[in-house]
Amino acid sequence: MKEKNIKNRFEDYICNLQDEICDRLEQIDGKARFRHDDWERDGGGGGHTRIIEKGDYFEKGGVNISSVHGELPELIRKRFEVEQGWFWAGGISLVIHPQNPMVPTVHANFRYFELYDDAGMSEIRDRWFGGGADLTPYYLWDEDAVHFHRVLKTACDKHGKELYPKFKKECDEYFYNDHRSEGRGIGGLFFDYLRPTKERSAGEWYKFTTEVGTAFLDSYVPIVERRKDEPYNERQRYFQEIRRGRYVEFNLIHDRGTLFGLKTDGRTESILMSLPPRVRWDYDFEIEEGSREAYLLDRLKNPIDWIAYGENENF
Repeated sequence: MKEKNIKNRFEDYICNLQDEICDRLEQIDGKARFRHDDWERDGGGGGHTRIIEKGDYFEKGGVNISSVHGELPELIRKRFEVEQGWFWAGGISLVIHPQNPMVPTVHANFRYFELYDDAGMSEIRDRWFGGGADLTPYYLWDEDAVHFHRVLKTACDKHGKELYPKFKKECDEYFYNDHRSEGRGIGGLFFDYLRPTKERSAGEWYKFTTEVGTAFLDSYVPIVERRKDEPYNERQRYFQEIRRGRYVEFNLIHDRGTLFGLKTDGRTESILMSLPPRVRWDYDFEIEEGSREAYLLDRLKNPIDWIAYGENENF
């Protein structure tokens, strides 16, 4: 792969991946369809937002792509300690909030960034990939967590056995509500600033990132299909909304992407599409000892090696 063609290849990739994910989720839901919403960025470029709401299975979700470029915003100039510069950034970002509390929320994003010294963006000064996927259950089946991690590990292993444990650890550390002393969910992968080195070219990091992106549907859809018709009651729905509050807390307090987007005049509607439609914050909410709710919270206290766990339990 020619290194200068990566930007165009990646842009085509995220467009196709958006189509594949939205088509598959519409098939599962059977009722709701994604609303399409194109937008333009004042400084250059734009994106294509797709939102699904009030479906039979998906209460709210978004699968968004963007391709933006232009002069570096002040915030990025300060981060990279440059007085001037230009950039291109493209990516796909998704969050799906199911109606049924037995089906987990899922988040994933895959992105590529190029930095240039000239306004014509002819010479690449720096470049990197980032992304990942993570799962946030409300009622946990251990075999679902094992499945999610196995699919992601299989995708990683094609490019190096060391990648899954490294990026799994980074995910556990990143998606952690330290003000609550608990993980946001059961983890997955998180990686950022994957730059070309002597060991791996930008083209090789492209193949890795797109491999993981393509694995997303295989990691999540079988879980949805297993749990989407599980019975639930209002008490369990109530607990789902309490836990969604923790999800919102992470996104608004800790998530770098959310904060970066808002501080660089990103499109607010697209940035905040990740927030669920119904959320609760009850004061000092308590759960029953020995309950399924307590089982989930116990599993969120410390990271779990889901691959080893699955092997031990013969999942």
